[in-house]
Amino acid sequence: MCGIAGKIYLGQGFVSHSELELMAEKIAHRGPDDEGLFISNDRKVGLANRRLAIIDLSPKGHQPMSYKGRYWITFNGEIYNFQTERKILEKQGYRFHSNTDTEVILALYDRYKTKCLEHLRGMFAFAIYDKLENTLFLARDRIGKKPLKYFFDNNVFIFASELKSILTQSQVKKEPDLTAIHNYLTYGYVPSPNTGFKNIYKLEPGHYLTLDLKSKKLKKNIYWKPDFSEKLNIDESEWCNRILAELEESTKLRMIADVPIGAFLSGGVDSSAVVAIMARLSSKPVKTFTIGFANQKSDERHHAERIAKLYNTEHTTLTAKPESIEELLPQLVYQYEEPFADSSALITYMVCKMARKYVTVVLTGDGGDENFAGYDHRMKKLQRDVSFDKFQWLAKPIGIPASSLLSKITNYTLAKRINMFLEKSKMNLADRYVTYNSYFTNEDKNLLYSNEFMNDINNTNSYRIARNKFQESKAIDPRDQALYFDLISWLPDSQLVKVDIASMSASLEARSPFLDQDMIELAAKIPFDLKVRGGEFKYILKKAVEKIVPKENLYRKKMGFSIPLDRWFTGKLNKYTSSKLLSRKAFLRKTFNRDYIKKMLNTHSEKSDFGPKLWSLLTLEMWAEKYFD
Repeated sequence: MCGIAGKIYLGQGFVSHSELELMAEKIAHRGPDDEGLFISNDRKVGLANRRLAIIDLSPKGHQPMSYKGRYWITFNGEIYNFQTERKILEKQGYRFHSNTDTEVILALYDRYKTKCLEHLRGMFAFAIYDKLENTLFLARDRIGKKPLKYFFDNNVFIFASELKSILTQSQVKKEPDLTAIHNYLTYGYVPSPNTGFKNIYKLEPGHYLTLDLKSKKLKKNIYWKPDFSEKLNIDESEWCNRILAELEESTKLRMIADVPIGAFLSGGVDSSAVVAIMARLSSKPVKTFTIGFANQKSDERHHAERIAKLYNTEHTTLTAKPESIEELLPQLVYQYEEPFADSSALITYMVCKMARKYVTVVLTGDGGDENFAGYDHRMKKLQRDVSFDKFQWLAKPIGIPASSLLSKITNYTLAKRINMFLEKSKMNLADRYVTYNSYFTNEDKNLLYSNEFMNDINNTNSYRIARNKFQESKAIDPRDQALYFDLISWLPDSQLVKVDIASMSASLEARSPFLDQDMIELAAKIPFDLKVRGGEFKYILKKAVEKIVPKENLYRKKMGFSIPLDRWFTGKLNKYTSSKLLSRKAFLRKTFNRDYIKKMLNTHSEKSDFGPKLWSLLTLEMWAEKYFD
């Protein structure tokens, strides 16, 4: 696991050691064990690497790494099938000088060029410079576990694992991307390919870039995406066998390391299943880590402790307190470097810091919800709306006019709620799906935005991003279209960013068995009605792991890995947020309606909860202060 960076001059200018060293320094936390730089003979190409040694701890794993004197690579990630691919390559005459997966990638590229990606099973972001062809090849893994960001202005191409590296370069001007901010306020993250900064982009999951240094042409291609069009017709017991076998295989692969490993354990379905399999595969007690809240109803610690006791793990628990926020939040905002509204990033950050004291690698349950329809809050609404849409022919001419009239002539709350639901049913299903979990809906933004900001974004509809993903999926079942959006946007741009930044800031590697490509492709073939059945979410996954996870952990109300914003914003955090958002020095003071923000702060309570909205504005303001002040 590493941090990568690079700079390529296509016109005037030459790469210097100082430029590369500065880029590498900004991502030193991603790789504290080693640093390496490469500059081509003509000084037009520079690559940098910071290494976190996981496999082959010897100096032979040093990067950037050369192969045949022709190729140079800077690589971040883990290739879990590299030993299998190495054996195949050796039979074809290839020879290796290290035991690293990095060298195998180089040999595969020499053999297959861009099609080498078809042979890689794992998480990765890398760049390969071909000295003979004078080209650069950059790629990101299928689901976006590892980040890759870049800047290109026809004279210079700059890339890195994190924006912090890119922003050190003089060619890059720090300017906020207002449309990206607009989209952030809907989703709580900046959807790819944007980053929140003008002219700096994220390479999307399952994509690669080719840069021809002679023609100065940069091309982007897609090599993989989840396919929900093909469903397997097998019985329930066979599905259970396949799911469990796949999870065991993907977990086993992710336990390969030359350093101590452990697991995050919330006590939910996904993390409990991973820990159970790890315990069965390990000859030593598994180290597990969880986080909880003092005097909080959503505390999951006792569920995690049940699994820890059952499998005799070495369990460590951290208690989060609201007093931690003022101290941690500025550092957190800096690390996340893009606008990011998921408050659970705070506790993910805290638990990663704790885990790093004991291990270098952790396994997580990430991906279980996206693969098996586990987000019950929005899946319930999705099920409801898909069912209702079958009767739209009746609702439009009769139901909507009748409910509208009834809501006007009565004071019944139920009548008004029915009317609101029917009015909302006029929206595209993808648009409705966005509103299930949005921070600010389009209606909210009309209250929040200043006239000036409304003009700046030119009435861009953020919902269109989800709408395009629904259409792109080509899935027949609209519920599968929603899962496709979750996998291709919500997961890589939000959930995986949350874990990657939190873990790598602590020099900790996080691995996700549920995000193995074979698991994703298998889950996409499962009919949706087996994922949600009789009101039970993740039905078939729960059935598959019943033999190894107690029913008390499987069949309980989902709590989620989040902090209690409803309660925290009634106290000290409210005052802290007021000092930021209502200050006359606030960076975003001309962007938003001060009175609307003040009203949310003054009327917030556990019953009238503006917590997520206020948190999203707080972190946005602190991000703007940090990077543009």
